[in-house]
Amino acid sequence: MSEVMTHLPSRRAVLKYGAAVAASAALGPLSSGQAQQGPLQRTVVIMFDGFGPDYLAESRMPVLGQWKRDGLYKPVTGLMPSVTNINNASICCGVWPEVHGITGNSYFDQKRGVEDYMESAELLLAPTLFERAGKHGVKSALLSSKAKTVTFLLRGAEIVLTAEEPTPEWVQRLGPAPSIYSSEINYWLLHAAIYVLRNRPDIGCLYVHTTDYPMHMWAPEALQSKEHLERLDELFGQAMKAAPDAAFLLTADHGMNAKTRCYDLEKVCARRGVPLRKAFSAGRDRYVKHNRGCSGAAYVYLKSAQDAAKVREIVAELKGCERVLTREAAAGEYRLMPSRIGDLVVWGDKDTLFGEMDSEQENFSGDLRSHGSEHERDIPLFVYNAKSAPSSDYFQHNMDLARWLYRG
Repeated sequence: MSEVMTHLPSRRAVLKYGAAVAASAALGPLSSGQAQQGPLQRTVVIMFDGFGPDYLAESRMPVLGQWKRDGLYKPVTGLMPSVTNINNASICCGVWPEVHGITGNSYFDQKRGVEDYMESAELLLAPTLFERAGKHGVKSALLSSKAKTVTFLLRGAEIVLTAEEPTPEWVQRLGPAPSIYSSEINYWLLHAAIYVLRNRPDIGCLYVHTTDYPMHMWAPEALQSKEHLERLDELFGQAMKAAPDAAFLLTADHGMNAKTRCYDLEKVCARRGVPLRKAFSAGRDRYVKHNRGCSGAAYVYLKSAQDAAKVREIVAELKGCERVLTREAAAGEYRLMPSRIGDLVVWGDKDTLFGEMDSEQENFSGDLRSHGSEHERDIPLFVYNAKSAPSSDYFQHNMDLARWLYRG
């Protein structure tokens, strides 16, 4: 393990002090404005959580319209499972999950026999965008609505801020941050990004991650959704005015769909006489109000390898279960790290979720919106005002958004 990783601050320290001092110390001092020297352009990377193409189509967003018209726009695909952490890591690191090691929002530590959140920097096995930038003398900032982002992507960032628990200095600048379970927290976050662009010209790379709580709450055609996206679009415009020299890169981690059913696979298999060691939603994280911890993807761990065929048969027969893959098949097809996924990997259809329930199945009336399946992979990608961006053919997945930056 590298020196930077072994001296990372704790999650509590990150949230308290809002700066990755220990993580960035190894990069050495950088003079003010150094990021603007030579061919390196100031760059803003926006990871627009939950922003599927249907949201773009339904809302009035003239700034993104300008980026689409005058820059590069392309529909691309995200990575599976279509949940935040695996896609956020792929976008930030520019590599496949088989390399960076993040395979969901949660994982099962088989040695300890414990399911845990996948939000520790020690679990991230590839260099971040900020570490790559640092090798070129570029300072970075990581700003996120969600606290979980800054605890596993912080390495190499000069400024680390979560709107979920901002430091007193940020509260003094911008006022108290709204609740993580609100659309307003995204506005607060964008104001923080604009502040950095206006007041820290030495920051050459700015990574901004919003929350998808509004998408979980509202369908694209809902008035509240349109108001949220119009307001964010206006703030993107303010960011452009604050940094007219900057390149703006934007994509999403996943889309969103209304769901009608959820299975607890542990209860399903136990009731049919084949108990599991563990089964859980790959999208489960700390923000259970978003989707009750349920997603369209699940990892299944067997008590015995001899149970594999029977468990596959049981799960495959469930209405809405789209695919049941072995560990080897899922790792090969989706380029996942085999040691960090289940013995079996399960994808739901557009209507189906998996999670921990009071009964083996619960039905919804379409008021629970979530993601995780193949049906939330389609997302937009924008590259605007970037002087050295690759051609459109280069961009096939969301992980390609900033993969070309600070290489060599």
